Amino acid sequence: MITQDCKIYVAGHRGLVGSAIWNNLLKRGYTNLVGRTHRELDLTDQLAVRRFFDDEQPDAVVLAAAFVGGIMANSLYRADFIMQNMQMQCNVISEAYRHQVKKLLFLGSTCIYPKNAPQPMKEDCLLTSPLEYTNEPYAIAKIAGLKMCESYNLQYGTNYIAVMPTNLYGPNDNFHLENSHVLPAMMRKIYLAKLIHEESWEGIRNDLNKRPVEGINGSSQREEILNILEKYGISDNKVELWGTGTPLREFLWSEDMADASVHILLNVDFKDIIGLEKYSSVHYGAATDGAVDRDHSEGRGGAIPKLGEIRNCHINVGTGKELTIRELSTLVAKTLGFEGTICFDASKPDGTMRKLIDVEKLHSLGWTHKVEIEDGVRQLMEWYLQSPSYRRG
Repeated sequence: MITQDCKIYVAGHRGLVGSAIWNNLLKRGYTNLVGRTHRELDLTDQLAVRRFFDDEQPDAVVLAAAFVGGIMANSLYRADFIMQNMQMQCNVISEAYRHQVKKLLFLGSTCIYPKNAPQPMKEDCLLTSPLEYTNEPYAIAKIAGLKMCESYNLQYGTNYIAVMPTNLYGPNDNFHLENSHVLPAMMRKIYLAKLIHEESWEGIRNDLNKRPVEGINGSSQREEILNILEKYGISDNKVELWGTGTPLREFLWSEDMADASVHILLNVDFKDIIGLEKYSSVHYGAATDGAVDRDHSEGRGGAIPKLGEIRNCHINVGTGKELTIRELSTLVAKTLGFEGTICFDASKPDGTMRKLIDVEKLHSLGWTHKVEIEDGVRQLMEWYLQSPSYRRG
């Protein structure tokens, strides 16, 4: 059980989801929190991660740190996406086990599912057919992470839970024009196209001072600014987006994701997911705080031969609702008061055509979403206009 005096390490506590989880825990009275920026702790450095765990001795871990991005980034940095995410996961999970952490929550992504998976996607459609090519390296890394959690639980009796969120958006989102996800990139593009049309150079320069694009900031010459924005499909009252606009996407407000994550961290154990009745009382007792007793495990976890095949223990986290990218762009434009043109470049990849997840398991564990997409888009725009800049690390 995770009590309020337990020390909880949130890896990625400055990111989109990690910061929301941190704040959610604080609001619930969990104040013994530990976080490190990327500059303070490089999670791809095995020795550094070990020293951190040696020093801090956390009771619980939330692994929300990841190397992430949209279609363009996934296409450009394939090696980085698989290597960096694998390194981070392996280092954190292995040290969590070495230091006998009571509970670990691993955050993945619904891109783990096959490109042509039946919709909505249940947890058990994992590894049933090929992945979508553009995000294959990232997906494979996340599949490895959830399988590590599952395998440690089955072999060593740990209590590691993997959650797979749908497309996330919210405070502390990344609005970088090359590396961000679809919604924040779309929102910034439409906003800047509107400012260009209104000749609001104060607003344009302010935006680029907060978030420079390829070294171009608010102090650059107008021609330089217009040229770099045009490179990313932004011009006077016109925005160009990748793909056909027809893919369907599901979106979850990051603070809802945080609430779901903390709910699972505090209230859901591995035994609740696979069914406590499947475990023998010898291997599942109070002495291990909800985990299989390592001292009594024999061979591959002791209880495994009695359990049969156990897989797909992860939990989908989303809304169970979807809209097309074109519909999303219309919603963003309406929210921003943009009356210009939004066109789609069909020569660019769409990615997976549909990615709706089944959230029946999540609902059965006692949680449902609260923020609908219309309210979320409005709240995100308000945050964007008031925020200083996206903080890396």
